[in-house]
Amino acid sequence: MRPTLATNPRLGWMKASAGLFLLLLAACAEKPEKPTPLLTLAPVTFAKLPGWDGDDQSQALPALLRSCGRLEKQPADKPVGPDGLAGKVSDWLPLCQAAKSLPAGDGGAARRFFEGEFQPFLVADRKEPDGLFTGYYEPELEGARAPDAAHPVPLYRRPEDLVTVDLGDFRADWKGESIAGRVVENKLKPYFTYQEIDEGALKGRNLELVWVADPIEAFFLHIQGSGVIRFADGSTMQVGYAAKNGQPYLAIGKTLLDQGELQKGQATTQSIKAWLRDHPDRAASIMYMNRSYIFYREIQGDGPIGAQGVALTAGRSLAVDTKLMPLGAPIWLDTTWPADTPEANQPLQRLLVSQDTGGAIRGAVRGDIFFGAGDKALDYAGRMKQPGRYYLLLPRAVEVKAVAEN
Repeated sequence: MRPTLATNPRLGWMKASAGLFLLLLAACAEKPEKPTPLLTLAPVTFAKLPGWDGDDQSQALPALLRSCGRLEKQPADKPVGPDGLAGKVSDWLPLCQAAKSLPAGDGGAARRFFEGEFQPFLVADRKEPDGLFTGYYEPELEGARAPDAAHPVPLYRRPEDLVTVDLGDFRADWKGESIAGRVVENKLKPYFTYQEIDEGALKGRNLELVWVADPIEAFFLHIQGSGVIRFADGSTMQVGYAAKNGQPYLAIGKTLLDQGELQKGQATTQSIKAWLRDHPDRAASIMYMNRSYIFYREIQGDGPIGAQGVALTAGRSLAVDTKLMPLGAPIWLDTTWPADTPEANQPLQRLLVSQDTGGAIRGAVRGDIFFGAGDKALDYAGRMKQPGRYYLLLPRAVEVKAVAEN
């Protein structure tokens, strides 16, 4: 029997129907909640973008060109972003073509290109422009292509019985919402939780993609959604998101804060991992509080792949809330570097491209910076939790509808 998070000897531990789901929605609606996020945009000039002249905008061009490649394969009249916030694909095609002719590494040419082709807008939530910016990275895990005593933890492919439902197909006001589960006796039931899967719910179905050594690192891989598996012979496998089980995501850092195990301001990836390793008797129960589970596929070529379907660029790709923001758009970021880094609390002002999303990325002014792969990327991503603002750059041809008074 494969060791689980609770029994792994290497670390000392290691039903509801769709109708009930609708009832839960109704129950939630009766509770007082924060106002629904409302994205507003206020036009500004490039001269008003903090630090604009200090960035090398050519470093964001590779990311933009990848997004352009995705757009160019879509119908010209297809809306870009929620409710066509960023216009239509046809609005982007001319500037995408112009971007291809720019000389690589020429910061001045890139800056002139963006200033000529785009109009910046300060993004706000009901005219409140301040928000939160975090970071993510691509973990590297020790793995094996077959299970052994040193590599007992499987990463699973998408199960054939996993059903994902777009609720917007049933009601217009549910657009952007989805639910996942499995059909049991002709009823849609919730899919297995993280704990159930870790304890063997999918065992014997030939769904194992690869095996990894460390349950804690595997847990954090599920949070990041993609990673690199390194084998003993020096070869690697890049794994990326294939699907999720539809169960709710819970940030265990907040749980540890609420329980007084970590102090305010200390809930970094590094400190959470350290706590889990220092408390083997409680680690499994804490991690199992997060019911969300990610299924994987092997990525061929460049990666990791973001929600837009293109490879991410370290330091220049941003995850956003796609219910409110478009994918593939340049975004000017104005925040600060995280504590305990060489640049701590200094301005972090640069051009990125919105190319991804995430379960915890919710809100009009909410971003997650992709810092790249490996330990150095973890040093930054794990500590990044900074206030800031961002500005959405849209083609000048786009007629913007969600505009606030300046």
